[in-house]
Amino acid sequence: MQVVIVESPSKAKTIGKYLGSDYHVLASYGHIRDLPSKDGSVDPEQDFKMIWDMDAKSKSRIKEITDALKGADGVILATDPDREGEAISWHLYDVLESKKALKDKKVQRVAFNAVTKKAVQEAISNPRDIDQDLVDAYLARRALDYLVGFSLSPVLWRKLPGSRSAGRVQSVALRLICERELDIEKFVAEEFWTVEADVASNSAPFTARLTHLDGEKLTKFSLTTEADGQRAKDLIDAASFSIASVEAKPTKRNPAAPFTTSTMQQEASRKIGFSAKRTMQAAQRLYEAGLITYMRTDGIDMAPEAVMACRDEIKSRYGDRFVPPSPRMYKSKQKNAQEAHECIRPTDFSKHPDSASLAEDEAKLYRLIWRRAVACQMASAELEQTTIEVKSADEKIGMRATGSVITFEGFIAVYTEGKDDEEDDEKEGVLPKVTAGASADISKVNPEQHFTQPPPRFTEASLVKALEENGIGRPSTYASIISTLQDRNYVRMDQKRFVPEDRGRIVTAFLENFFGKYVEYDFTAQLEDTLDEISGGREDWRAFLARFWDEFHAKIDGMTGLRITEVLDALNEALGPHIFPDKGDGSDPRQCPTCLEGTLSLKVGRYGAFIGCSRYPDCKHTRQLGKDAQEAPQDKVLGVDPDTSTEVSLKSGRFGPYVERAPVSEEEKPKRASIPKGWDVGDIDFDKAMMLISLPRDVGPHPEDGQTIEAGIGRYGPFVKHGKTYANLENVDDVWEVGINRAVSIIADKLANPRGRGRAAAKPQRELGAHPDTEEIIGVYEGRYGPYVKHQKVNATIPKDINPDEITLEQALDLIAAKEAKKPTKKKKATKKKAAKKKATKKKATKKVAKKTTKKAAKKAASTDGSDEA
Repeated sequence: MQVVIVESPSKAKTIGKYLGSDYHVLASYGHIRDLPSKDGSVDPEQDFKMIWDMDAKSKSRIKEITDALKGADGVILATDPDREGEAISWHLYDVLESKKALKDKKVQRVAFNAVTKKAVQEAISNPRDIDQDLVDAYLARRALDYLVGFSLSPVLWRKLPGSRSAGRVQSVALRLICERELDIEKFVAEEFWTVEADVASNSAPFTARLTHLDGEKLTKFSLTTEADGQRAKDLIDAASFSIASVEAKPTKRNPAAPFTTSTMQQEASRKIGFSAKRTMQAAQRLYEAGLITYMRTDGIDMAPEAVMACRDEIKSRYGDRFVPPSPRMYKSKQKNAQEAHECIRPTDFSKHPDSASLAEDEAKLYRLIWRRAVACQMASAELEQTTIEVKSADEKIGMRATGSVITFEGFIAVYTEGKDDEEDDEKEGVLPKVTAGASADISKVNPEQHFTQPPPRFTEASLVKALEENGIGRPSTYASIISTLQDRNYVRMDQKRFVPEDRGRIVTAFLENFFGKYVEYDFTAQLEDTLDEISGGREDWRAFLARFWDEFHAKIDGMTGLRITEVLDALNEALGPHIFPDKGDGSDPRQCPTCLEGTLSLKVGRYGAFIGCSRYPDCKHTRQLGKDAQEAPQDKVLGVDPDTSTEVSLKSGRFGPYVERAPVSEEEKPKRASIPKGWDVGDIDFDKAMMLISLPRDVGPHPEDGQTIEAGIGRYGPFVKHGKTYANLENVDDVWEVGINRAVSIIADKLANPRGRGRAAAKPQRELGAHPDTEEIIGVYEGRYGPYVKHQKVNATIPKDINPDEITLEQALDLIAAKEAKKPTKKKKATKKKAAKKKATKKKATKKVAKKTTKKAAKKAASTDGSDEA
């Protein structure tokens, strides 16, 4: 018998069906070891020796594997086919070897790109050794991220109290968002004018845009004032025109390549509104269910047999006309061995999205993947592009109309690629038939004013694209990078776009001023390239770390003598336009508004940064950071609620601005709602005020008990509520957009995973049957401490001598009854003397915990940098 080890139980279950009784498939549940939260986990003085630690859960997994190996002929390591999967296999081998569990056992490594019977059996037939180059690249990345986070974060805490962490990758990604915000703030809009007119030439009228005036070709800023626009209109009105030329030419549009990890995340964000994290979670489940190929890849090539299967499906479903004469071949430009995988595609093209029975998220993503993969092998779309040139009799004025019509849909019938922040410079449509040389009648000449627009804030899609273009991290790390920035409260989402918080801007300004090299885009991309060189066996990982550490460690040591006043002076200069905006009246923006003598400056306190007066303590003027903190809004009436005939107002209180609906009677209290974080007070109108006052919103009845699920905003942010169960929503907009299916899923995740640890499981892994007393279903669940059975509020751990996959309803009932019998009785109230002693002991313990917090937080900063590939 062979023991096969994979990462997840769902993958183990699928593979177990394919391999039969000669194989025992077990799950490691991801990584079994990590760097412990203490100094010396990575020791540069000992040639970057790394100390690994296992938690209790991992130890139980290893024991299960070692027990299974006792009667086995060998072990097959079948973890994912990327750098991280190779690392998990290496960890497993290293631990099992140290426990002497592999004595006389043959160890083999297999990798497959899809969890299908054919792919798994082919991989089993072609085993290999662990790829040490990929493991070395993992070790280098892990050590690098640990050393940067563990060294840099304490510097931030000492020099900028209130800062959370810094990391090799997350800090550079944060810089992208902060720089974009600075570009928006510095942007000065420029006025320009365009002129359009309705043209007819024995035909229906069509719209043409002015392109030439006074015999000169117009540029964007040729017309910059209303007078320029009016002059152009007068000249057009006074002239006579004819059709100068008509050009119609056929064009083709080719489909986009199939999905990589990056393009899948971008399109999922644009088309179905998924975050990168949500996309990867759904893709993971689709992969483990055998529906798609491996979802962490930079490859765009498709296996030949898959190409042929795709062409067959196109022919069957859409007809011969939609199949190109020869297959389309896509080749990846990636040189990295880790990313040398196939594109993301369905494992079976005949499994149409409409016929797949999937959960909501998986169904949406599978449909997107299927359509993109099918479209990439379809015939080109055929269009006819028409351009009509209209000129005045003296040829000093020229206008142009462009249009296009699709003559054959081709791949467009299935899929078109989305774009970010599209700007339509020219409107295109179907143009009427006109003849060159014919006269043209001009009517409705319309000069239109425009202003240039600032660069848009990043969406998840455009941020992922920017990360990829700048070589920051790897596609498989983008989801964790974005989550880390949000978890640290360095950025927030506003209308599905990233806005840097003041805390994030301060951290970025600090790093740019004092660790500039380490947040440069080129430097970060070079590190990624070097890691790729290591994975290809062309670079020694320890030599690379030594070069990096010598310089970086010297920089950290050089910060010891840096005074906080020097830091604040640098940040005042860097963040001046943001925290001290020009008032527009010529006065000094840094003059203290209270004493009129002091100078406003950035200050740091226990809870972070704020603005204070230089004459403190004589002047105690303080305010929060940012433009929005300048002054409180004036109280004003926004409108009248038609249902109650009472006024709805915007007001300002001690805890910030809020909206209020006046009471109907003296006995009734006014209905109030705070302005959500991220909302601009200046944008609050009557409609938005009523949206807030009407909360909580009824989402719908829960399908199990009929109780209403509500969505609202509380002291901890947006939430959904079912009974006494609250679950957080990702952003404020979700309060009004979340539907019943999504709400039920979020509530189920919260119930199954109340502490937010690991992946939540909304449903039991197995349903055993109904309890004889209550008729409620008893199920088998996977918890923090191993598998257990559950009935109502009673959770009973399944003993190690009982296989969770084989436990019966009778055994579960016995376990639950035994657990209920052991319920503790209520303890008697402690005497005052004992209570005082307990309080003193608790106080001492709190002090001990506080001393350990800094080191633990530093380790967390290093381990959650977002650059590790999960």
